[in-house]
Amino acid sequence: MAEKSGKAFDFKLFRRLITHTNPYRLVFYFVAFSAILLAVLSIANPYLLRQTIDRTIVPQDSELLIYFISVMIGVLFLDVITQFLFIYFANWLGQQVIRDIRVKLFNHMLSFKKQYYDQSSVGRLVTRAVSDIETIASIFSQGLFIIISDLLKMVAVLCYMLYQSWELALLVFIVLPLVVYATRVFQKKMKAAFEEVRTQVSSLNSFVQERITGMKIVQLFAREEIEYSNFKEINEKHKKGWIKTVWYNSIFFPIAEMSSSITIGLIVWFGGLKAAQLDGITLGLVIEFIQLTQILFRPLRQIADKFNTLQMGMVAANRVFAILDTDSKIENKGAIQLENVKGDITFDNVRFSYIENEEVLKGISFNVKAGETVAIVGSTGAGKSTIINLLNRFYEIDSGVISIDTIDIKKVDLKSLRDHIAVVLQDVFLFADTILNNITLNNPNISEERVHQVAKEIGIHDFIMSLPNGYHYNVKERGAMLSSGQRQLISFLRAYVTNPGVLVLDEATSSIDSHSEQLIQDATNKITKGRTSIVIAHRLATIKNADMIIVMDKGQIVEQGTHNELLTITDGYYKNLYEVQFATVVE
Repeated sequence: MAEKSGKAFDFKLFRRLITHTNPYRLVFYFVAFSAILLAVLSIANPYLLRQTIDRTIVPQDSELLIYFISVMIGVLFLDVITQFLFIYFANWLGQQVIRDIRVKLFNHMLSFKKQYYDQSSVGRLVTRAVSDIETIASIFSQGLFIIISDLLKMVAVLCYMLYQSWELALLVFIVLPLVVYATRVFQKKMKAAFEEVRTQVSSLNSFVQERITGMKIVQLFAREEIEYSNFKEINEKHKKGWIKTVWYNSIFFPIAEMSSSITIGLIVWFGGLKAAQLDGITLGLVIEFIQLTQILFRPLRQIADKFNTLQMGMVAANRVFAILDTDSKIENKGAIQLENVKGDITFDNVRFSYIENEEVLKGISFNVKAGETVAIVGSTGAGKSTIINLLNRFYEIDSGVISIDTIDIKKVDLKSLRDHIAVVLQDVFLFADTILNNITLNNPNISEERVHQVAKEIGIHDFIMSLPNGYHYNVKERGAMLSSGQRQLISFLRAYVTNPGVLVLDEATSSIDSHSEQLIQDATNKITKGRTSIVIAHRLATIKNADMIIVMDKGQIVEQGTHNELLTITDGYYKNLYEVQFATVVE
């Protein structure tokens, strides 16, 4: 799918893009017909002008002059109407196509593995889904059909020139190859230049988005000057990319303009001599050829300019299709729909690696019985969060079996599996929307009354109602209007309102403030009661009452048992960890 920068035009990519016009075939054909009609009309005016000069102005026939002027006005009116319909429907078609491609792209991205997003720049993906797709629209509105229309005009004008006077046409043909060659070189150079421009645009978008998102870190560590310097460097590369396109334009367009002027000069010189000698060439024919030459060379200049637009659109299409062609989906071949999940979870000799031959989990086996609360502890990088990611099938395991209620999760429909597992993460993500929509995630099956009821059950209804507009309070981007503890409470409610069969708390109590700590502890006790729960925590005080504690180190289970059982192990990993955390606490 990759394009070579030196290749002037990728017809395979173009054909693929054109297939997206199939649902709008009638409009496509109408625009193509309009392009043909415009080519015919481009010859009509020079022809009528010649007839007006030779048959009315030279013989001084005023009555016939009025007739030809009336016809010219009619042709002009038809040309204007055709131009309007051509431009409107070409743009309409472009917008329909990019709407379809954008929907297809976003739907495709929704199914990507988590690993894809781990390795991809958010800024680049945003560029593909927004600005690159807008650039594709210009292929139809400013590129493809205008180029077709201009090419048809050129062919029609050249054929008509030969028909009218081969001598004057020969003068045009002498200069024309130079312009065609210059146009060809220009196209190739601009193709490479625009690829560089799109790369720099993506880099710029990615840099700006990351720095704005992480502005707090930039300011906390006084990185303003360094990031400003980095931005100037990236912006300079972006500018140089565009300057290169300006350079090619500044060379080509003067050459095209000069070639047109030379051709007109030759026609005036040769045609004028012939007309003065009454040697088969009339004054009207000379004027007609001057106008035809302008019509011929103008499309050449426009084609080069519009080809730039087409090239940018093709580069953008190549990048968008590259994402559409990316196969990064979790295979959803499971047909089983889970109902009334009890919550028995089994990991049987599960091995997994993010990077090939670098195992993160090394043969993990454990069983969680329905309704139990199991805690997983260990140092950073031990593989705790990886277990949660695998349970939700965000990643595919290398070997082994993970089952829920004795059913291999690979045999379960992916949506059904995730519908029965609710996760509360340490880093809570809230959308720039109301609290209610952040809780329900716009699920039509969850009513506002249900949200109020559940909030009261876990004791956070009063907290929400204390906010302006209550459940309809807009928390802004990433929940910026709430504290970390308040965001955590919202995430608890979001998980509990779905009534999941399995609940996962991934470091969910590690970033709370003192005011919210009791609310969160009460909410935790409520939502885990009678429900299979997996709790990952660094704070061992929160997991003393767990039915089972799994201790992990370097991708392996090193200890397993209740809190009291693990404390009896001499020099045990859990015992040492517990004593370090509570060394200053008097029992």
